[in-house]
Amino acid sequence: MRIGVPKEIKVHEYRVGLTPEAVGELTARGFPVIVQAGAGAGVDFSDDDYRAAGAEIVADAKSVFDASDMIVKVKEPQLHECAMLRPDHTLFTYLHLAADKPQAEALLASGATCIAYETVTDDKGGLPLLRPMSEVAGRMSVQVGAHYLEKAQGGRGVLLGGVPGVKPGKVAILGGGVAGVHAAEMALGLRADVTVYDISTTRLAELDAQFEGRVKTAFASKAAVAQAITEAELVIGAVLIPGASAPKLVTREMLKTMKRGSVLVDIAIDQGGCFETSRATTHDNPVFVEEGVIHYCVANMPGAVARTSTLALNNATLPFVIHLAEQGTERALETSAHLMGGLNVARGAVRHAAVAEALDLPFAA
Repeated sequence: MRIGVPKEIKVHEYRVGLTPEAVGELTARGFPVIVQAGAGAGVDFSDDDYRAAGAEIVADAKSVFDASDMIVKVKEPQLHECAMLRPDHTLFTYLHLAADKPQAEALLASGATCIAYETVTDDKGGLPLLRPMSEVAGRMSVQVGAHYLEKAQGGRGVLLGGVPGVKPGKVAILGGGVAGVHAAEMALGLRADVTVYDISTTRLAELDAQFEGRVKTAFASKAAVAQAITEAELVIGAVLIPGASAPKLVTREMLKTMKRGSVLVDIAIDQGGCFETSRATTHDNPVFVEEGVIHYCVANMPGAVARTSTLALNNATLPFVIHLAEQGTERALETSAHLMGGLNVARGAVRHAAVAEALDLPFAA
């Protein structure tokens, strides 16, 4: 199998699908790797680094697509990239189709087999290829939230950790999964007053034990969430339903009860966001204000720390890339229920039930 790595073209996206080290692992196994010139420049991997690992460097994305059987990316393909896909292609990347019907329709038209990182599963029911970026986004959410709380950024002028004699800022984290836990760790490290909300009492008990009571936990009833946002200076949306659109937990009417200059960070924006007022933003223009509340809704948050994110992502994706290359896509899917969980689109049909439901498209088992 020939593996292609095009340069990412989303705004301020510097990550790359395969590092030179990962390429070396593949070429050592006899798999040709074709890399677009400059694909790793944003994370300080040169074309010579890729050549030394055994890759062939080509000038443009079309040359990558034309020469490859499997395309390994980071972010969802843009529409003109979808047009370069063929029915015999395997696409392996983040897709987040539930919030992007035009991309889904373009992938369906291509006939390609499209496997989404964010719905691949593991033995424990987790999402191993989403996890590293959830970890990054969770940690970043507190970092950017603290920044935009500064008065010079339009925020309320609150230091999350407070100082002696002044109460710390309150952080409400909606969702106790991977991103929520890492957000809580960072907020706790800043000495903020942190509460995590979740609908699983089992998960809340686990978090209480994990943090030894230093992080508050609360059941995420509508009333509890409504009360939380009236008190918090920073609200982090970290709710995930694999493959599906994120539930809207905070309405515009609820938003009106928040303190002016407070900050919302919507980690779930790739799946449509969990605040009614959310809309996707970019690193070029990351925030907007609704009802006096700052919204940070960057759809590729980990791209801001691209080198860390690329290394973490490759650690997780490489075993799956190797499995696909060694077995071939059809056999790899047949022999791995976890990889099959990542199958979103194939042969012109939606193959993931949650994606089909979110997009109101037919589901093909």
